[in-house]
Amino acid sequence: MKIQSIPAFSDNYIWWIELEKGRILVDPGASEPVLQALEGQEKKQTIILLTHCHQDHIGGVKALKAKLPNVLCYGPSETDSLNDVNVKGGEEICLFGKKIDVLASPGHTEAGVSYQIENALFPGDALFKAGCGRVFTGDYRAQYDTLKIFKDLDDEVEVYPGHEYSLDNLLFAKHLFPDNLDIDEELEVTKDLRENGENTLPTTIGLERKSNPFFLARNFQEFKEFRKKKDSF
Repeated sequence: MKIQSIPAFSDNYIWWIELEKGRILVDPGASEPVLQALEGQEKKQTIILLTHCHQDHIGGVKALKAKLPNVLCYGPSETDSLNDVNVKGGEEICLFGKKIDVLASPGHTEAGVSYQIENALFPGDALFKAGCGRVFTGDYRAQYDTLKIFKDLDDEVEVYPGHEYSLDNLLFAKHLFPDNLDIDEELEVTKDLRENGENTLPTTIGLERKSNPFFLARNFQEFKEFRKKKDSF
């Protein structure tokens, strides 16, 4: 299994998972970057996984279905109009011989999901390096519970979020935890990567335990306080 990023818009990542029997695209918000990346490889079957309903994650689906052969789209109920197959948390699906666990991930949106394929987690906007998505639903408890699901995963699980927000998130984390040496270390590494125009992802669950302020929050009230502070940071 080979995982590559396809940059889109100003800070989105579309994740391209290349397998022997086909390919999986996670959250193709735009079609053109995908079609350019796949030039000459169009005949291989493509399956799309959607994590949630925001346009910057779903905007390329219709064009990809029109321009690539035999595309199938899997997604939660909130992307029903694009889905060939609806999925929900707690389900297990098998694509190209790979077992994929679907994790319920509400909070950022009402019915968002994440996908775990072997040791790789694709959370969309439910989890970022040193951050998590805005709680557009207003249901902070749902987002808090989603993060608890992620925290229960093994340290070695690699996390492939939907955006390049790492530097801003770590600056906020440093603001909240000025004496945290793990945050200092991650901040320096991330600064170097961004100065060289490099991708800061994936992260790991183990790293997030040490440097993500929303993992470090001691309880629900502190999580909610941190999330509201981040909204205005």
